[in-house]
Amino acid sequence: MNRRNFIKGTGAAVAGSILAQTGILSATAGCMLADKINIGVIGCNGMGWSNVSSLLKMNDVDLVAICDVDENVVQKRVNDYKKLRNNKPKTYKDYRELLNDRDVDAVVIGTPDHWHCRMMVDAVNAGKHVYVEKPIANSIEEARIMVQAQEKTGKVVQAGQWQRSGPHYRKAFEIVRSGVLGKIRLVKVWAYQGWMKPVPVVPDSQPPAGVDYKFWLGPAPERPFNQNRFHFNFRWFWDYAGGLMTDWGVHEIDIALYAMNAEAPISVMASGGKLAYPDDASETPDTLQAVFQYEDFNMLWEHATGIDNGPYGRSEGIAFIGNNGTLVVNRGGYEVIVEREAQGYAASGKPKMETIEAYVKPPELNYLDLHTQNFIEAVKKNSQDVLNTPIRSGSVAAINAHMGNIAFKTGTKIYWDSKTGKFDNAEANKLIKPEYHNGWKLPA
Repeated sequence: MNRRNFIKGTGAAVAGSILAQTGILSATAGCMLADKINIGVIGCNGMGWSNVSSLLKMNDVDLVAICDVDENVVQKRVNDYKKLRNNKPKTYKDYRELLNDRDVDAVVIGTPDHWHCRMMVDAVNAGKHVYVEKPIANSIEEARIMVQAQEKTGKVVQAGQWQRSGPHYRKAFEIVRSGVLGKIRLVKVWAYQGWMKPVPVVPDSQPPAGVDYKFWLGPAPERPFNQNRFHFNFRWFWDYAGGLMTDWGVHEIDIALYAMNAEAPISVMASGGKLAYPDDASETPDTLQAVFQYEDFNMLWEHATGIDNGPYGRSEGIAFIGNNGTLVVNRGGYEVIVEREAQGYAASGKPKMETIEAYVKPPELNYLDLHTQNFIEAVKKNSQDVLNTPIRSGSVAAINAHMGNIAFKTGTKIYWDSKTGKFDNAEANKLIKPEYHNGWKLPA
């Protein structure tokens, strides 16, 4: 498709094509084989249950097993499920017992990040298909291991980077790859999170009744229980996660690198810290900028807590900055800002490209639903090729995000050697592979 025809085909027809594409996806999921897919969930307090709730919108999916180290959460989800279906799921505290359940075809892993690798590898080795929350792992080495485990077993593994299933993101990929924006020299990626307030410092305490805290820690270092590190706020502590860089960052970096057909950077440098809330309880930076150098472009990541007014007036998004125009895309839609020929110091001359109509996503479109439908379609076809975010492709964003955190921790510009899978920096290389604790072993 040449550039002129591409632009003509991208204007007013975009909204209709996206709605049609959504209908195709839904219809595909609805007319597959009639066999039921039995799922189990491991870690169901937050996104684990959001994923399950999305899966259960399909009549050919049943929940047959619920696992969590918090008995209070398990009971809550049992009660929630009663409102949806008539069958009674089995309940577990130890995920390994769930994996031994022959009734389970596929599992959703919604635990804190530090558990993803061990559980996903054990799941595919037990013959289960897997939907694993993002980021897929809490380190570069764990991501590699998970990809290898999927390829060795052949099980279907979808990464929870559901923006890939969004039709307007797919249209954005087409625009970027078409060449109409001209040479893309910089991709900006950001997450400004105004809802995030300081995490108040609280003393250590006893775990809540019904919580197996030792099992919750798993391979993480042993520490006294503190409510700040438990459930949702685990994201802001290095033992279990990587802060906003690997939380929101993985979603946005995934779109940026997938559109640009890029994987490994040449170099990374990062700067930031706890600049907004220096005295709160969290460990990860509340303000961070990271610059990733690739062969033909740079990517700039930035995040800030307590602020919503990010670049281009958006709290989150990705901007592909080309010589002819800039495509700005986020969860609400996309627009293309056209460059003009300079006249003196003013850019008021002839447009460098034809106008592409902006798109606003209808609120009724649920991209998580499209992503879980895609997973079930792949499970039924037993094909990794069907997936919108197969784990190998999904691992790219997680690995790059961890590189950004490593650059921040080392405080220096680090260079990556794709052939050896190592940095040029000894301190950085020590952060590639995690140390497991409490008797747990990193999968081979």
